[in-house]
Amino acid sequence: MYYEIHKLRRMGFSIAKIAHYLEYNERTVSKYLNMNEQQYEQFLIKISERDKLLDKYETFVSNKLCEYQDTSTAQIHDWLKENHPDFPQVSPRTVYNYVMFIRQKYSIPLVPKVREYFPVIELPYGEQGQIDFGEYNMVTTDKKRKKVKFFVMVLSRSRMKFVWFQDKSFTSDSVIQAHEKAFAFYNGIPRVLVYDQDRTIIVDENIGDIILTAPFKQYTKSRNFQLHFCRKSDPESKGKVENVVQYVKKNFLYNRTYYDINNLNDEAIAWLARTANFLEHNYTKKSPESEFRIEQKYLNHFTPLTIVPMGFKEYYVKKTNIISYSSNFYRVPGGTYQGSGSKVLVKENNGFIEIYNMKQELLCSHQRSFLKGQTIGEQDRHRDTSKSVTEMMDKAISHFTDKSLALKYINELKSKYPRYLRDHLMLINKTFNEAFERKTTDKSLEFCIKNDLYSGSEFRDVYYCILDDTPIPMDTVHEIILLDKDNQQKVNETPQMSNINDYEIIINQ
Repeated sequence: MYYEIHKLRRMGFSIAKIAHYLEYNERTVSKYLNMNEQQYEQFLIKISERDKLLDKYETFVSNKLCEYQDTSTAQIHDWLKENHPDFPQVSPRTVYNYVMFIRQKYSIPLVPKVREYFPVIELPYGEQGQIDFGEYNMVTTDKKRKKVKFFVMVLSRSRMKFVWFQDKSFTSDSVIQAHEKAFAFYNGIPRVLVYDQDRTIIVDENIGDIILTAPFKQYTKSRNFQLHFCRKSDPESKGKVENVVQYVKKNFLYNRTYYDINNLNDEAIAWLARTANFLEHNYTKKSPESEFRIEQKYLNHFTPLTIVPMGFKEYYVKKTNIISYSSNFYRVPGGTYQGSGSKVLVKENNGFIEIYNMKQELLCSHQRSFLKGQTIGEQDRHRDTSKSVTEMMDKAISHFTDKSLALKYINELKSKYPRYLRDHLMLINKTFNEAFERKTTDKSLEFCIKNDLYSGSEFRDVYYCILDDTPIPMDTVHEIILLDKDNQQKVNETPQMSNINDYEIIINQ
């Protein structure tokens, strides 16, 4: 350092510049510049021979370092305070300087514990996937900070990666949801999944007998994969996914602006396709995407599961678009019933019954009634409000040849029934869904306009009347086909008939 300071001074740097560059105090730099080589050598000798504040603990420190060479300075500091009640209150830096002095004086090198590593043999295709979690602080559009959490899965053989983000902490339910999204992305399930001991998955290590959280334990019973948990503080045992977590942070998230969580997930999927899974892997020298084409065939079959989140319960929807809940009936929007087996998710929230579809989208909310046998909800919930009136108009007009004439008819309906246009359009579209013949629709439209019949029900009646009068073409009459084609004699057979007189004789007797 002495020679470096003089070298910079000869190059023309000021004392302030030298101090800033070397991160030294200006007074120290000035002192070194005022010394020649002989003075500096005497200064070093004086430093090594001067009395030190901790000299009376030299024997204790040297013995500990000789016995335990890998002991840290912080540990020595604690031992000194524990074994010497009179130990003065000094800064950790003072203890560090003294320990380094003792190591140099007695030639006691710092020997850290070195873990021996071996290259990992490549696993078979479809054998293993590794999972980990991460978090990152992003900058929003208004220059604020937004912390996002993410779930990462990587297939050990092909290095095919998947990442999914959340704007809130992961729970057991969201971890299960992340698994399902990853399996859908791969369209398959690896045989073994490797995890950290994350609290969203396990409750306790229990000396190797892992205790899982209740939701995750129930989920694993429905999925055909094995679980492998790493020991605590042992990230090297799942190094592949640890590298991916850093890759996501440094390549994808670095300097990226946060808009919303859905946009971030869309950007992540696009990044996986163009970069993370497309480019050649640094170790395997192969593209994960090309390797995955091979590995995908070895993954276990994946069938999506319906995951019911915590706090929700499934209820069947009746064909009248109501559900039965706590001895009452609650209405749901028209169209919720989609045939036998239609379900919704229900949960209570501050005295209200909230009803969601299976995608966890809110359908409606009702105040809970503690009476029995009540039907709760607005009367007009049978109307399909999921589609706009414009969409319904476009659908109705599409069934006619003359679009302008059809638009004129609907505009008349709108002026005549402004509050009930949706209901008339529903009736017309329902008529077309049940029986559609373009010639018949055109004739019905012309008849209704000619006779001033502006009503959905009147249009329906005219349509079916014209449809019934339409002659059936001959080519639509088909020959009767026998169930048993090999026995033509059955065509002329007649069934055996009983005589009514036989029954009269039996009754009279």
